[in-house]
Amino acid sequence: MEKAKVYFTDFRALPGTNLLTKLQRLCVTAGIKNIDFKKKYVAIKIHFGEPGNLSYLRPNYAKALADLVKQLGGRPFLTDCNTLYVGRRKDALEHLDAAYENGFSPFSTGCQIIIADGLKGTDEVLVPVKGGEYVKEAKIGHAIMDADIFISLSHFKGHESTGFGGCLKNVGMGSGSRAGKMEMHSSGKPEVKQNRCVGCHTCARNCAHGAITFNDDNKAVINHDLCVGCGRCLGSCNFDAIYNPNNAAVDELDRKIAEYSKAVLDGRPSFHINLVVDVSPYCDCHPENDLPILPDIGMFASFDPVALDQACVDACNAQDPIKGSLLDEHLHDHKHHNHHDHFKNTTPESSWEETLIHAEKIGLGVREYELITVK
Repeated sequence: MEKAKVYFTDFRALPGTNLLTKLQRLCVTAGIKNIDFKKKYVAIKIHFGEPGNLSYLRPNYAKALADLVKQLGGRPFLTDCNTLYVGRRKDALEHLDAAYENGFSPFSTGCQIIIADGLKGTDEVLVPVKGGEYVKEAKIGHAIMDADIFISLSHFKGHESTGFGGCLKNVGMGSGSRAGKMEMHSSGKPEVKQNRCVGCHTCARNCAHGAITFNDDNKAVINHDLCVGCGRCLGSCNFDAIYNPNNAAVDELDRKIAEYSKAVLDGRPSFHINLVVDVSPYCDCHPENDLPILPDIGMFASFDPVALDQACVDACNAQDPIKGSLLDEHLHDHKHHNHHDHFKNTTPESSWEETLIHAEKIGLGVREYELITVK
């Protein structure tokens, strides 16, 4: 099988250039001009960041990409779908408010913002998944499927359920409607380690479905009849009291993300960019961000989303952890088993490789790649 081409540029910006022009040059060198953009609607899939989090991608990057698309004759718009969990992005009105608060607007980015699955997250299209083993029809935000061309602009960082969040996480999970997200998450339900729970109630405040109550000892209890398995409580607990006892469920989530990505990308031109910067241990869906676990590395671009994520993982695993970060703490904990993988060491319950293995299996891309450096 032929290797995919992945293009890379670092974050050095000497006088006479800047990171935004480097991003545009990276995209051009990677071949974005080979796409016919003329008068085509172009969805730029991005995460606007949960207010309170400061590690999401700056809107300046989105503007540089939107400007390039317009130069090539396209009609770009920034988009994302509503979230399943409690937060500031669970309906289109709050989602737009959050995006504006974080600096994304038609005035700052040079293009419109459309929440793809509508006001309440119910505006979806049922899209067949060719070769799908877990999902036969993916529930994708309508505006994303209406676009002629799809571009992902992803913040590559850690994730509490999938190990890392990169291109496929942004495309697959991010493009799912609220019902689609529930379908991806519904394979496993978390449990509570009673001896670790301190009764702070943070998990309950983050549960969108009222599934968490407290017993006479003020210990959290999860009602699996109400729980949808979204994992938000897992990420919000500071005491490692919540865990997923079904390891297969994590693998199934990863595979469903790959299949949702296939639904989004099949049958139309697409292009993908990952920025490995501010590599926080958890998702930008959190209303906070921890110290990055790794140093900033650079910008990557490719037509192949699988090779792109693999190249970013490899680049991250070649770095030394940042002192004092969550990853560094885990590695210095004598009880911690070293997996020799930065994302597995940050979130041991995760199984990120399953996403790439399954994505390659269903024909979404290849893991073997040639890395080409752009100055």
